[in-house]
Amino acid sequence: MIYGKNIRLRAITRDDLPKFVEWLNDPEVIYGLMTRIPFSMEDEQVWFESLAKLPQSERPLVIEIQEAGEWRMIGNTAFHNISAIDHGAEFGIMIGDKTVWNQGFGSEATKLMLQHGFETLNLHRIYLRVYENNPRAIRSYEKVGYVHEGRMRQAVYKNGKFEDVLLMSVLRLEWDAIKDK
Repeated sequence: MIYGKNIRLRAITRDDLPKFVEWLNDPEVIYGLMTRIPFSMEDEQVWFESLAKLPQSERPLVIEIQEAGEWRMIGNTAFHNISAIDHGAEFGIMIGDKTVWNQGFGSEATKLMLQHGFETLNLHRIYLRVYENNPRAIRSYEKVGYVHEGRMRQAVYKNGKFEDVLLMSVLRLEWDAIKDK
């Protein structure tokens, strides 16, 4: 477990899959994600089985909050494409439980993953891609230290139009300067 002030990150279990399917079939939840098609329980089971082939450092983690002494799943997060040579990784997050949107849990999970990436996995650069029309996510990333570094113009066709994708990153030296704030 990785504990934050209001959340914890834990390994995914098979019991989590029905909630993931629910979230991944909600147009509001997937609006800012790179996915475009509905998911079935069978799709999720195949995905879950494939996780065993990934390095442990790239396996997604469940984001949970505590309510009345019980932990409740609200999303997941992971590093992808970890490079042992370049010490870099791509970050991803999904807050699927819409009842907790705009309460800071995504920012806390993102900051916890930065800490894990830099201080446990010895990464040097953590980057992400975000749609230009997702201001809530962009603000959250900026709040924890991500810096804009580029734009891929009209890189994605989604919802009937082309959209720009923003590239953002945090370097280890930047994390060291802001981590205690």
